Amino acid sequence: MTQGTIRMPVATTACAGAACVRRESGGLARRLAAPGTRLCPACHEHLVRDLRRLPELYEECARHLDGAGGERSVEKTSGGPLPGMPFNCRAADTRSAILGVLGSWAGLVLEEFGLTGPRRAVAPLARFLIRHSHWLAGHEAAGEVSAEVARLVRRAHGVIDPATDRRVPVGDCVEPGCSGDLTAVVRPRQPRLPAAITCTENPAHRWAGPEWLQLSRRLNATSATDSSSPEERWVTAADIARLWSVPPGSVYRHASTAKWRRRSESGRTYYHAADVHESLKHRAA
Repeated sequence: MTQGTIRMPVATTACAGAACVRRESGGLARRLAAPGTRLCPACHEHLVRDLRRLPELYEECARHLDGAGGERSVEKTSGGPLPGMPFNCRAADTRSAILGVLGSWAGLVLEEFGLTGPRRAVAPLARFLIRHSHWLAGHEAAGEVSAEVARLVRRAHGVIDPATDRRVPVGDCVEPGCSGDLTAVVRPRQPRLPAAITCTENPAHRWAGPEWLQLSRRLNATSATDSSSPEERWVTAADIARLWSVPPGSVYRHASTAKWRRRSESGRTYYHAADVHESLKHRAA
């Protein structure tokens, strides 16, 4: 037997980056994440590139605030430089989203390292996140930050184009005897509004996004009649962000501060729905 170093198998993980997720949706396999991270080198570079682009895109959106955005322009009769001057609400909302998202992720880094934060402006925040991009790539939220920054870039590029609502499947309708499916309707034109959950069979079966956790409890109560104990509900950070209209960075801060119960499955992190509801129930009010 040859003496030598015993080589242990190296664990490999599929990349959670936005570009690899799109590859998978197109029928291609995701690339492997770099050791110790959740992003492949290409998706890491894509994240850094998008962060570099956001300050310029933020300023470009400002040039559309005067109504050059077309269909999303409205007549603004107060608060503007001139009465009746057209105002592009979508451009303003996109700028607000860029600043808010970068600030949220920067807050996650600051909480981890106890650093002094950069000035709350897009360019300094983007530079700060680029400096800490390797840490973000190794964080459990690497996929979320990659996806959210990529969405900001797409949203800024499409600021002059009409946006359409997106529908996200949620599950079976909870109303007794209803065979419909529940769908969360996400409105890009109104990013501050929580998703609206509607039933495909009966439009009267309708809930706001934050009520999804209560709907889950109703499903649990129904299943409890057929089993010894109700099924626990677990949700991803992306689900929480979408349904409660909370930036993903804030989701992870809540999870850390409130010590939400968590579990990992197939490389994804899930949080206990009851803990999420307890922390965020005030937002529904």
